[in-house]
Amino acid sequence: MSLFSSSSQSYLGIDFDLHSVKIVELKNEKGRPRLINYGYYDHDLERKVAEKDENVAKETTAIIREVHKKAGMVSKVAISALPAYSVFSSVITLPGISKKDLANAVKWEAKKVVPLPLEEMILHWDILAEGENGTDKLVGKPEPGESSAITKKPEDNFSQSSKIAQISQKKDAGQIRVLLTAAPKDLVHRYIEIFKNTGFSLISLDTESFALIRSLIGNDSSTVMVVDLDYSVTSISVIQNKIPYLNRSINVGGITITRAIATSLNISLKRAEQFKYDIGVMPQNGSESEIPKTIESVISPIIDEIKYSANIFRTQGKENIDKIILTGGSSLLPNLPQYISKMLNMRVYLGDPWARIIYPEELRPALQELGPRFSVAIGLAMKEIR
Repeated sequence: MSLFSSSSQSYLGIDFDLHSVKIVELKNEKGRPRLINYGYYDHDLERKVAEKDENVAKETTAIIREVHKKAGMVSKVAISALPAYSVFSSVITLPGISKKDLANAVKWEAKKVVPLPLEEMILHWDILAEGENGTDKLVGKPEPGESSAITKKPEDNFSQSSKIAQISQKKDAGQIRVLLTAAPKDLVHRYIEIFKNTGFSLISLDTESFALIRSLIGNDSSTVMVVDLDYSVTSISVIQNKIPYLNRSINVGGITITRAIATSLNISLKRAEQFKYDIGVMPQNGSESEIPKTIESVISPIIDEIKYSANIFRTQGKENIDKIILTGGSSLLPNLPQYISKMLNMRVYLGDPWARIIYPEELRPALQELGPRFSVAIGLAMKEIR
């Protein structure tokens, strides 16, 4: 029986970095994702490592296997994502060209916009078609297991499917708009090597922005900004019709806030982390506290980056952003959505990545508490379920 046609097939969404591992196992139940299992591991807050440290890759491999085993997960079919700050994406416009010239045209334009030499990058592109109200929409998405699968050549993971090429041949002689994604070859190979050593079948390397679109936005066609407040980096994406038009990252994250509190109060990181989630960004009951002031000063650059990103999007002739969705571990700071809403005069919500997942009602309290930390992992596990 085909791996991808089996209704009983379950998939692992594995989101990991230098500081944590999060795994979600989802099953395809008549086109809807059902939660089978989940597990996670967080490193010590004091941990300081280099991304290319060989020992880190070995340790990560061991932790992924350990989380999988301890959680009692069954599937070994995995989807993972490259970190948002390492992936470049842009919407480019090409003149009407033939199918045989499309690949060369994309590479030629990529040289103008990708900030690193193309020989160091793996390229992937999707054709955009005109949707309702003149907006773009993705067309010709690969069927499950088609071009999304890792093949003998890792580069094929970011190469374009035959279905997209066939669609491009049918287009008019007018302009073609393309969503271009570029990822460093060495990073892609590192991820592939990690999963090879786990013994899992890595069928796709996705991007975090598309994972978040699946778990937080779904079929909502409005213009949404997703702000992912991760451990050390905050990533910002502006999305319309499931297309990430703008992706930016800033080196301010949860640990930045924790360290600022620890320094301000001369306490340990562990204690500062607890204070951060106990008090949040605004003082409780109007009481004065140094912690909210410290948090405000640290997240100020994030507020500025949100404003800047919204401005860039508007200057591209796009519509105003309808709302902001917060996710990531630090989005759980008490009163953070209200604070950002007040600062920006915009609608701001805490994302719920479980909203499109079937799960036992008795798990709701635990899942809601963990939700924002699992947004990427959930979106990854959803990739082949449709």
